Amino acid sequence: MSTQFEELDYRPTPLGALSLRRRHEPKVGRDILEIKLGDEYLMSSLFTASEEALARLALADLDGSGFDVVVGGLGLGYTARAVLENANVDSLVVVELMDAVAEWHEQGLLPLGPELTGDPRCRFVRGDFFALAATAKGFVAEHNGRRYDAVLVDIDHAPDFWLAEENGTFYSEEGLRKIAAVLRPGGVFGLWSNDRPDGAFVSLLSSVFEKARAEPVTFPNPLQDNREATQTVYLAQTASDE
Repeated sequence: MSTQFEELDYRPTPLGALSLRRRHEPKVGRDILEIKLGDEYLMSSLFTASEEALARLALADLDGSGFDVVVGGLGLGYTARAVLENANVDSLVVVELMDAVAEWHEQGLLPLGPELTGDPRCRFVRGDFFALAATAKGFVAEHNGRRYDAVLVDIDHAPDFWLAEENGTFYSEEGLRKIAAVLRPGGVFGLWSNDRPDGAFVSLLSSVFEKARAEPVTFPNPLQDNREATQTVYLAQTASDE
């Protein structure tokens, strides 16, 4: 029988206490994993539909093959795994600020860890995604000047609800132009949000990218008697060469 609650790891960080915990959720009859930062829930294995949709929707907008992809935010690994499920992906760089989160995967403490670390296309980079994005030079030292087919971000709660105040610059026109600059022609920027679609943010994306849209992702929430919950994937694409 599963224990009702188990804290698997706990780390103090500059942003607050980071914890990984496993608990039994009677409403679904199974154990779930959760990552918390202080009192904020960063990720739960109970809700993964929109994290996976972030990767699948973004990559579906690309033409060709041999894709180079960046994911900002590792979490429990569901976005990264969905990227790697696409046979057209040649490389994946996952940028993660928290050393502990990458270590949980590397040590096999998280279920998707062996799959991600065992895929030669996948590379973890310890670093601040937003600081690296601000340089517009790439996300790995030897990638200086490299452009990517897709940059996908699942870090903050929403475009206007950030884990850290300094992240806000990324969601400005200037910040988005820097992301557009590291994308290849026809490249896709994807962003996860815990909130419903925000028309103002789509308009901002449209002022920077050739195309932009918001895709609602709706799923039943077992913690609320399976009432529908809606999160959002924002997608924006640079102009192609054609």
